[in-house]
Amino acid sequence: MNRMPAALAPARLRHPSRVLAIAFTAGVVGLLALATGACADPFTPESGGSPDANSIDTLYKIILAVAAVVFVGVEGALVYSMVKFRTRKDAVPAQIRGNTRLEIGWTLGAAIILVILSVVTFVMLDDIRNPPNSDATGFPSQRVENVQNASAFQPRTPNGRALNIKVNGQRYAWRYTYPDNDTNTLNNVFSYEEMVVPTRTTVTLDIQAQDVAHSWWIPQLGGKFDAIPGHTNFTWFKIAKPGVFRGQCAELCGRNHPDMVATVRAIEPAEFRTWLATKRSQIEAADKLAETRRKQIQAQQQGAQTQEQQGTQTQQQGTEAP
Repeated sequence: MNRMPAALAPARLRHPSRVLAIAFTAGVVGLLALATGACADPFTPESGGSPDANSIDTLYKIILAVAAVVFVGVEGALVYSMVKFRTRKDAVPAQIRGNTRLEIGWTLGAAIILVILSVVTFVMLDDIRNPPNSDATGFPSQRVENVQNASAFQPRTPNGRALNIKVNGQRYAWRYTYPDNDTNTLNNVFSYEEMVVPTRTTVTLDIQAQDVAHSWWIPQLGGKFDAIPGHTNFTWFKIAKPGVFRGQCAELCGRNHPDMVATVRAIEPAEFRTWLATKRSQIEAADKLAETRRKQIQAQQQGAQTQEQQGTQTQQQGTEAP
């Protein structure tokens, strides 16, 4: 007995692998678009925090604009040629030897564009690499000492003065040390996770790592710099107004890598002076408390040893008695 096919037969998926690939690609793009904490601005670097970050963002936008013009021109010419000179199937194409003027023209045009971009880059590179002096109303700072074992470029202000902070990457936190005028590095002020700096003051960073490779990155304060064990990298920033700037380690350093966040809090110079004094007094109080506790533990250990010795002597005397 013959049966009539259903009026609305279920449509079969002809290319399931293609649909799966499209869905997977769309999912990956969606995840990357939502991962705002792991990237800067969607199209250009973040800026607004420091002059070097602003210069990087400006240079990036200039190059992006030139590249966009070249891309639109090339793709427009390609689409125009495909539409204008399309022909039917099996047609014999015309044999063209070429256009010498056109070939020389686009070769010279590309060379001129590269020269212009190179000149603009080297002109703006000075503002990116070399920090300016602190403002007259900024925090008074000392001259930055040379790092003898460094093979990287160490930024210098024109007068050589800046607030120099040692940045040490360690799994999974950043340690910030504020050097003072003495040679004892054990009594320096330090903090973890949050770096506090004064506004209108040039801050230079000596970036190192304690265990594995890390990467220091605060998008609004400039580019990222690797923290490598046994090596010192340098960068700088200068914040005009109070604010909080966030970033994180940009180098996969272990299973808790996402927890290695970095925060820079900029405050007024007078407030920073108070914070520095308060932090120093807290560290000194903690050191005294630790020293007192160590003495107590040593006294307890000595008392226990004395009691043990007395017990041993008493036991020996009891054994020797007739």
